[in-house]
Amino acid sequence: MTRERKCPWQHRQVKAALVLALLFSVGAASKLGAVGARLPNQDPEGIARGDAFAATADNPSAIYYNPAGITQLEGVQVRAGLYLISADSSFTSPTGAKAQTDTSFQPVPQLYAVDTLQNLPLSFGLGVYAPYGLAIDWGDQNPFRTVVERGRLLYACVNPVIAWRIVPTLSVAIGPTINYSQASFKQGFSAINPNDFFHFKGDDVAFGFNAGIRWEPLPQLAFGVNYRSSTTEDYHGTTETGPTGPFPYFPETPTSASIYFPQYVAGGISYRPTKNWNVEFDLDWTEWSKLKQVVFKGTPLGNLPLVLNYKSSFMYEFGVTRQLGKGYFASVGYLYSENSSPDQHFNPIIPDANLQLGSVGVGHRGTRWDWAVGYQFAYNGGRQVSGNVNPMVDGTYKTFNNAVNISATLKF
Repeated sequence: MTRERKCPWQHRQVKAALVLALLFSVGAASKLGAVGARLPNQDPEGIARGDAFAATADNPSAIYYNPAGITQLEGVQVRAGLYLISADSSFTSPTGAKAQTDTSFQPVPQLYAVDTLQNLPLSFGLGVYAPYGLAIDWGDQNPFRTVVERGRLLYACVNPVIAWRIVPTLSVAIGPTINYSQASFKQGFSAINPNDFFHFKGDDVAFGFNAGIRWEPLPQLAFGVNYRSSTTEDYHGTTETGPTGPFPYFPETPTSASIYFPQYVAGGISYRPTKNWNVEFDLDWTEWSKLKQVVFKGTPLGNLPLVLNYKSSFMYEFGVTRQLGKGYFASVGYLYSENSSPDQHFNPIIPDANLQLGSVGVGHRGTRWDWAVGYQFAYNGGRQVSGNVNPMVDGTYKTFNNAVNISATLKF
């Protein structure tokens, strides 16, 4: 794992070049449960299969799931999609105090383009998507307002890739990721003064890469591996601090904070017993263990740490697709996502828990147009948090998310 290099003299140009990507991804902030701030749901065909798509990877969204898969595509293809999620996290303390997050739908767009050359074993792709995102609002008067009130993360990724079909059964791919992010965080200071607050907002550009390999030794069997490097966003922005105790109001004090976004790797096996069936299992690992804390530096109150002490975690993904004839297909999937946040440092800014996710979808592939629709729910009946360093966080957290993804592909 190599720390990305940042070039200060390029920062402004790169930031300007990513304005379109940010506007496209302006809604790319989702309330998440068990995958930290990750957004693994990047296409309805993948979502409907429980995101078990690394070995199949046979549409332009392979740029995210496994870029080596784009060598399976012909000519020029452009795919646009929209992921809509309504998330519901609730809290009940041991004394009966309650809180609930805003459940409004949030949009996460995706855009992919692929060009496979006719006379060379090369394919080129460009993806614009949001591999991370978080927006959560517990309200100003929640029982743990001195820990968190609300937070928002926008993370827009521009990802060009090049894939090489070494032999008809083996392809590899690699490409840089250019990631523009905005972050904001708000909390209170005391239960005595309900109007005091600390509010940070900042942005940064970071660079990384993703890579993939796909091997199909038999027509019935395929293997795929996708890797994404870590990045660190060094946010530069400001804080506002409201009146608390002896501290007056401080408007927009220059502040910085760094957030580590982990490396992760997903590997899958796809088995096609007949031309009408595709069964895949994927294992997805994220190195959250290097995300220890976020320190807000230069605030009027000094350096303020947000301790997380995450642990690395797995997602177990399984999906089945059935071809129905005349280009139509249907899929079902299941995903189990492990909790990454220990009780001692659990923070409701990301209400992490073990999640059960189920999904279903349908679609059609035609000569000029493809389309797909996927539905997914995520459920945890109640995570019990106890022994937290902030006792007001102890209690029961429940999660139920509903999400729909739609997409269409135009072939030239």
